[in-house]
Amino acid sequence: QVQLVESGGGLVQAGGSLGLSCAASRAFFSIDYMGWYRQAPGNGRELVARINSGGTTTYGDSVKGRFTISRDNAKNTINLQMNSLKPEDTAVYYCKIVGRHNFVNGPSDYWGQGTQVTVSS
Repeated sequence: QVQLVESGGGLVQAGGSLGLSCAASRAFFSIDYMGWYRQAPGNGRELVARINSGGTTTYGDSVKGRFTISRDNAKNTINLQMNSLKPEDTAVYYCKIVGRHNFVNGPSDYWGQGTQVTVSS
């Protein structure tokens, strides 16, 4: 079983920056994509950013130009640099990896436990 461990959340003032990291406990045979999602109280989980095996990135409309996703394949980690933070970015942030452990079975979804990001006005 793979575990994803997130770090880097916290409290920051509006306009500030935070970086999040997510490390997988073991390597994958292959990774379809890695991403970050968030969920604010009363809202559903939404895409923040994701990066696929080819390096193509996708961002949620509300974070384009402010957030940057990156990955380190050798370390099985993904990072999210968040700049120009706004109070509406306040949420629990979850990392997700969709990957395979062999060439026989299909991909599986793995989620981190979540890390709180709070942006004060």
